[in-house]
Amino acid sequence: MGKEKNIHILGLSAYYHDSAACLIRNGEIIAAAQEERFTRKKHDHRFPTHAVAYCLKEADLKAQDLDFVAFYDKPLIKFERLLETYLAYAPVGLKSFMMAMPLWLKQKLFMRDTIRKEMAFEGTIIFPEHHESHAGSAFFPSPFSEAAVLTLDGVGEWATSSMGVGKGNRVQLLAEMHFPHSLGLLYTAFTYYTGFKVNSGEYKLMGLAPYGEPKYVQTILNELMDLKEDGSFKLNMKHFNYCAGLTMTSEAFHKLFDGPPRQPESQVTQKDMDLARSIQVVTEEIMLRMARTLHKRVNLPNLCMAGGVALNCVGNGRLLREGPFKRIWVQPAAGDAGGALGAAMITWHHYLDKPRQVSDTHVPVEKWDGLRDSQKASLLGPAFSDDEINAFLKKYNLPAKKLPKDRIAPEVAALIESGKVIGWFQGRMEYGPRALGARSIIGDARNRQMQSVMNLKIKYRESFRPFAPTVMEEHASKVFEIDSPSPYMLMVADVRPERRIPMTSDQEKLFGIEKLNVIRSDIPAITHVDYSARLQTVNQHENPLYYDMIKAFYERTGCPVIINTSFNVRGEPIVCSPQDAYTCFMRTEMDYLIMGSYLLDKKEQPPLKEDIDWKKEFELD
Repeated sequence: MGKEKNIHILGLSAYYHDSAACLIRNGEIIAAAQEERFTRKKHDHRFPTHAVAYCLKEADLKAQDLDFVAFYDKPLIKFERLLETYLAYAPVGLKSFMMAMPLWLKQKLFMRDTIRKEMAFEGTIIFPEHHESHAGSAFFPSPFSEAAVLTLDGVGEWATSSMGVGKGNRVQLLAEMHFPHSLGLLYTAFTYYTGFKVNSGEYKLMGLAPYGEPKYVQTILNELMDLKEDGSFKLNMKHFNYCAGLTMTSEAFHKLFDGPPRQPESQVTQKDMDLARSIQVVTEEIMLRMARTLHKRVNLPNLCMAGGVALNCVGNGRLLREGPFKRIWVQPAAGDAGGALGAAMITWHHYLDKPRQVSDTHVPVEKWDGLRDSQKASLLGPAFSDDEINAFLKKYNLPAKKLPKDRIAPEVAALIESGKVIGWFQGRMEYGPRALGARSIIGDARNRQMQSVMNLKIKYRESFRPFAPTVMEEHASKVFEIDSPSPYMLMVADVRPERRIPMTSDQEKLFGIEKLNVIRSDIPAITHVDYSARLQTVNQHENPLYYDMIKAFYERTGCPVIINTSFNVRGEPIVCSPQDAYTCFMRTEMDYLIMGSYLLDKKEQPPLKEDIDWKKEFELD
């Protein structure tokens, strides 16, 4: 009997935001990455040329070796929605319609031709629906043999959210909500109104919410929407402008909330904080109602989630604590980037009807800690060998100390304990928006100054933004109020009461942003103003070196938690290559950089040559 031929499927997402490519071989994820990491253009929406090239290189393939290419939605149906929406609002919206048309007529509408041209691919191209791709990305890599599936985002073709069920090698969508009624677009409208960037500032709104009071909740529920018990709703469209205009909110919205949107980069006011808190409360309520409805319908203990709203880790944390599901698995690349993975998986399981291997068969719920998904810790991007890192360092004569492999963890742990901030560049880059211990900036969570130092001197971002902790998996429940793993930093849990520092009566009177500098726990740098933290759990199986480094820190200090923030500065994508990492390191006030085995001390580095064109130097284009 001859060996069966390998089947390679490339999934693509492009032309909205966060273009990406994902390659699977016989149903196994081989490589996945967002285009922004290669082009250095945040949320790059263009065709993912570099991400495709990386995926093919990782598998040692050419485009003509692929069996299928899958695109994450159906462009013709999306175009139909654009036309119907325009006709419904015409002549209002002519300007936005005319701005959208050239790209549609040149690239988006004729996606089959675009893919053939961009990739020189002549084989079969599959087009799953947008929310089908999201659902596939949520269920197929999960550790569950069957699960409820919830997808929530801005909009796909027509659907804005879907409820479904996954069993074996099939995902079935049971119900949908349709445009213009969208939880993602509602949240984005408040992101826009409070002065943050649409499609990228939503997590800032979530971080701002604990500083505010939920004083606008009733206004939202009474004036902006008609919310049903099952979680479905209709928006009052007179308050929104996204159907026909170039902005998210209308004059009626501005009148309702007493003024125009906040100007970007201007002072954040108490009103902005209260609005952030209010829309967060409403979002969580909708998520809970939808989850309860879905649970009643499918009666399963497991829930899988994807879509941009599934990145709302505060809502996810509440679902885990208060919702009807015992176990929740969220796709780490939950936004549009993950659609590339979902489209490839849908092709493998639905189109080719291939079976699915999972690890949870006959595993009781209380043993779920031992389950392993097939996402490979989402470490699916490029890795750089010590030889490649050394070649880069030598080329520019950059001083570095090479550490033996068994010294990396203890030496970095000692630096963290001494208050240093370190760029951590190890192994394969993360797929999805979170740094998970491959492209991270790390520091001491016990250090009282660390939050402000990292925000102002390293990340160059708003002072109110909290930092996330990474905790050794076996210690998570001793530090945080959580009893399941959170490997992808997509769950928020409170710091345990015994680790908190009670506020004084004077501190209780503080308002809004004044609360920022109050020390709340014995790990103050990662404890948000409401005692919450967006935690990542790590184990030796998924990310051994990162785990060993935190373990070494724990052995030195008794603290199993460090700060982990993404290795980038505000407005830039997470670093991908050694040259990206070095440039970011030199442009900030980080103290050390560890790349592979090479430790770089900032004090020893020559001034950064800003005129080097890294792309040209390393032939990235």
